[in-house]
Amino acid sequence: MADTTTTISRPSPYVEAFGKSLTEQVLKQIETPVDTSKFAPQVVDVDPFTQQAIQRRATAGGLGQVTFDPTTGAATGVGAGTGIAAFEPFIDKAQEMTGPDAFKQFLSPYQQEVIDKTLEGFDRQQSIQRGQIGQAAITSGAFGGGREGVALGEFDKESLFNRAMLEAGLRQQNFQQAQALASQGFDQQTNLAQMVPGLESATAAEIGRLGSEGFAFRQAVQDASAEGAKTAAFEPFQRLGFAQDVLSAQYGGGYGTRFQEQPTQSPLQQALGAGIASAGIIGAIRG
Repeated sequence: MADTTTTISRPSPYVEAFGKSLTEQVLKQIETPVDTSKFAPQVVDVDPFTQQAIQRRATAGGLGQVTFDPTTGAATGVGAGTGIAAFEPFIDKAQEMTGPDAFKQFLSPYQQEVIDKTLEGFDRQQSIQRGQIGQAAITSGAFGGGREGVALGEFDKESLFNRAMLEAGLRQQNFQQAQALASQGFDQQTNLAQMVPGLESATAAEIGRLGSEGFAFRQAVQDASAEGAKTAAFEPFQRLGFAQDVLSAQYGGGYGTRFQEQPTQSPLQQALGAGIASAGIIGAIRG
């Protein structure tokens, strides 16, 4: 009957002691839960510039005061406003410049003074010319005669006609100017009704851009802080993984799964990876 020989291979005492110590540290480490709340994904609160842009757009739309959540900064409600959008006052003003009587508000308040002074000058010139007719009649020996009477009658008739035409022309000129001003005013108000909302929108957009930039910066700071906390939380697992590599090299094995923290992995995936690595270490030491 053949003898049976059992050979037990053991690592050197210092390697075995190292493995035992490593196993104890692994067990202790995996028994301590990782506080993932320190690096859980978080979204920073709404930037104050963004809130101002929201309020500005609301006001331009005729809405009231916007309320924001004190914690997140998100809009939670809006109060009753005037109900008048930014363009409406200009539309209302433009409507006043339409219709048959729109020109009246643009009539010159000095129209009658201008007419009176103009007619006064006209009458003075006519008086001079009428005197010249009488002087001519004296010179020609027709003074007081029928020819002088006819000439003066025609002159007075024409003078009255010209005087009436002059006054009518002045009034017509004032009317046309008032109509032109009413039309111009209408165009100005409708242009403002289109321009003001555009300016309000552009201003709100610029303020909103500042809010987006501020939000992006603060979010980057928050993400960097969370990444730093995650790195610190899993640093012990990385050291254990390094120790596993040292033990594997000393023992001549290639066993186990080494823990390696990946920035794109979730905390749960990383914890599972650490557990697999620890199981590999323990299995290798126990043979």
